[in-house]
Amino acid sequence: MEESRHIPVLVDEVIDSLKWLKGGIYVDSTLGEGGHAQRILEAILPGGLLIGIDQDVQAVKRARENLKKYKENLLVFERNFSEIGTILESLRIKEVDGILFDLGLSSLQLQDAHRGFSFQKDGPLDMRMSENMKLTAGYLLNTLSVDELVEIISKYGEERWARRIARIVVESRRRRPLETTFELVRIIKNAIPRSAWPIKIHVATRTFQALRIAVNDELTVLEKTLPQAARFLKKGARICIISYHSLEDRIVKNFFREYKKQGLKAVFPKPVTPTRRELQMNPRSRSAKLRAGEMC
Repeated sequence: MEESRHIPVLVDEVIDSLKWLKGGIYVDSTLGEGGHAQRILEAILPGGLLIGIDQDVQAVKRARENLKKYKENLLVFERNFSEIGTILESLRIKEVDGILFDLGLSSLQLQDAHRGFSFQKDGPLDMRMSENMKLTAGYLLNTLSVDELVEIISKYGEERWARRIARIVVESRRRRPLETTFELVRIIKNAIPRSAWPIKIHVATRTFQALRIAVNDELTVLEKTLPQAARFLKKGARICIISYHSLEDRIVKNFFREYKKQGLKAVFPKPVTPTRRELQMNPRSRSAKLRAGEMC
C-alpha cells in the first residue's frame, strides 16, 4: 500500500507569519518531505531562493522528488540543522529573509516500522533521525542502569511512572535483550496501572518521546542552533518555530526572551495552534505550537 504524503502542520499560519518577499532568501531547516517548502517556494517566486536542510536521507530523497519543478530555486542539504551557519557561510550568504523550524516527526518516519519511531508499528528499537548516527534506542534500553533510564524517561518524557518502566526494562533484558518497539510497549503497559493511562495520548507516547530525544540529542541541538540561526536574520526578517511538546517550547520561549535584547521581537504574544478544521484533517497536529519573531 502506498504511503500517504505528510501533511504540513500550520502551513497557512507559517506562510502568513514569515512575511514573504518575492525574490527573498529563506531557509527551511527541517525540510522533511517538502510540504512547507512547496508553499514557501510558491510565495517567493519568481527569483527567490529556498535552502532546505534535513538529516534524514529518505526525507531528502522524497523532498527532491516532490519539489523537482522548483529545482532552479532550491538548494537541498542532507545535514543536521545544527549546521545551518556552516551551510549559509559556504554559500556566502550573510543574511536571509526568513527561517523555519518544524520540530515534529514526518509521516514518512512514523510509517516506516524499521525506523522504530512509532509505538503503533512493530519494528527495531532504532529511533535515529539520521542513518549516520550510531546510538539507538535499543542500545540505551539494553545497557543503561535503572537510574540512568529513569533520568531519560522522566526528564525528556515527563513520565511520572519512569522508575517502574525502567525497573521492568532492566528485569526483562536479564532474560533476553529488548529488540522491538512492541516489546517496549508491552513493558510500558505493564508498568503503568490501567487506571493511570492517559486519555488523550497513547500510554507509550512519553517514553518513546524521551528515548527519541535522547538518541538524537534533540534539546541540546535545538538550544545551540537557534542563536546560530538568529545571526543570519536581516532587519525585518522573521523566524518561525513549530514545537510539539513542553520541553521544546520552553527552549523556544527562552530563546525569544534572551534575543529580545538583540532586537528579536515576538510577532504574537501567545503561540498559534491548529484550528479545529486542521485538527479534524490532521490529528497529529494537536500538540503543535507556532512561535514567530521578527528582527527589528
